[in-house]
Amino acid sequence: MLKAFKYRIYPTKAQRSKMEETLELCRWTYNETLAYRKNSFEQEGKSISKYETHYLLPEWKK
Repeated sequence: MLKAFKYRIYPTKAQRSKMEETLELCRWTYNETLAYRKNSFEQEGKSISKYETHYLLPEWKK
């Protein structure tokens, strides 16, 4: 029999805002990567691999 535990967390306002900022950056990165891959396939008919999109991250970080 498997057991599961649930823990509630009560972040402070600063922690909550930092978590929301991190999630927003993750959403933005995912959506930009998806749009890049979709546009590349529609325009060139070429599929972009996961590793090719990893090279874009340092540029986006700036």
